Amino acid sequence: MGSGNWIVDNLNSALATWNEKLTEIWTLISTSPEEFKGGGIWDVILNIHDALRAIGYALLVLFFVAGVVKTCGSFTELKRPEVAVKTFVRFALAQGAVTYGLELMMTLFSIAQGAVSTIMDASGLTAMSDTALPDEMVTIIEDVGFLESIPLWAVTLLGSLFIWVLSLVMILTVYSRFFKLYMATAIAPIPLASFAGQPSSSIGVAFIKSYAAICLEGCMIVLACIIFSQFAAAPPAIADDTMAAATIVWNYIGELVFNMLVLVGAIKMSDRLVRELMGLG
Repeated sequence: MGSGNWIVDNLNSALATWNEKLTEIWTLISTSPEEFKGGGIWDVILNIHDALRAIGYALLVLFFVAGVVKTCGSFTELKRPEVAVKTFVRFALAQGAVTYGLELMMTLFSIAQGAVSTIMDASGLTAMSDTALPDEMVTIIEDVGFLESIPLWAVTLLGSLFIWVLSLVMILTVYSRFFKLYMATAIAPIPLASFAGQPSSSIGVAFIKSYAAICLEGCMIVLACIIFSQFAAAPPAIADDTMAAATIVWNYIGELVFNMLVLVGAIKMSDRLVRELMGLG
């Protein structure tokens, strides 16, 4: 319900959007791809994965032959038992990776989700705390006359715009993680087929590392949210009430936006951070 003051209502609307997106992130981060949006997207991805598996089997032979040609000086070398066994064991393992790649990837995701749940439980947070406009700030704004409120409109519009943009950037980053999970799952048979040849196996290794990094992004995002909740536990301080109302509101919004930038920046760099910390490329 509105307060009757346009400036207060505008700020409350922007903060409500921020709180809504934080709550959505907290829910999304513990959601599996099978449950996301009712599972309809996952069913389509599985159909694509199954269709590309046939291409993966064809590529197995291609990568296998290319690997044999590049690693063996001649076919007489392939007649050596140890070389032949090693080569065909690699082919069998690559075939298993293509056939059971989805199960392996879901196991990796389950491990990462287990880490996310452990972090959430250890933090003691059941949800992100809401950010609200302090009563003192509401009183300062409501006591301002019409002429003095004109600069407040500009300050409020600018601050609300920043909060809206940061909210959208934050939630888009979390949604992009699901898109990356879906795309990696769909094309998995093709890079996994590269394990059939020794020279091309680096493609499969890079794919597994990238998929592990995507899974572990969830841990970094939830850690960023937890750290932010402690960092911003105390609301921005209200400046000296002897100052102009526009200055007080500007100082408050500036500190609030800075706190939000810290969280959005941490979420945005979660992908790069997990790759650097885990050496995943």
